[in-house]
Amino acid sequence: MFVIANSGPEENMSAGKAVKRRQTNRREVLLEAAAKRFVEDGYAAASMRDIAGDAGMQPGSIYYHFPSKEELLVAVHEDGMRLITDTVLATLARVEGKKPWDRLEAACVAHLRVLLKGGDRIKAVMRNVPLKSHPTRGNITEMRDAYEAIFAGLLGDLALPEGTDRHALRLMLLGAMNWSFTWYRDGAESPERIAKKFLTMLRIQLDAGA
Repeated sequence: MFVIANSGPEENMSAGKAVKRRQTNRREVLLEAAAKRFVEDGYAAASMRDIAGDAGMQPGSIYYHFPSKEELLVAVHEDGMRLITDTVLATLARVEGKKPWDRLEAACVAHLRVLLKGGDRIKAVMRNVPLKSHPTRGNITEMRDAYEAIFAGLLGDLALPEGTDRHALRLMLLGAMNWSFTWYRDGAESPERIAKKFLTMLRIQLDAGA
């Protein structure tokens, strides 16, 4: 005689966690595969079929996680923004109490490390932007604004010459760092050295205008 045991609450919870873990892992694999395709083929040429194949999934299975390629691009953007934001905030937590210029330099180094060494997800974020008409584009804009606010705060802590336009200064600094993505060659200069160069030149110009 065979007895079929009913699953208890703990077993059901464990099974649920296992399913959620598998779904999370598949999502991560899809994001990595999509980012790689977006970088190598360009967003327009990348196909959901190719992305699914790279992720080791059936073409139809990808739509369980992302209903469209645009949704997949948005997810890659959100993931990239979380990565760079979390990295910079963690770095700033480690240099709490340091001088304002030192904290700004630490944040710039962290920004450049992710930007230049962060792999395909960050490259995809820099090269492909979701359509303005996409309903979740606002989420990405909010994430970018929140991230830029970190640097606005860091620049706000600096003792700068009277009349310095800190808003323009922030745009210039972030623009210079982001533009390095286009000319950087791995092994030529470290993110640390690039950040130090940018801030040294910035300080020289600000001191000259004081």
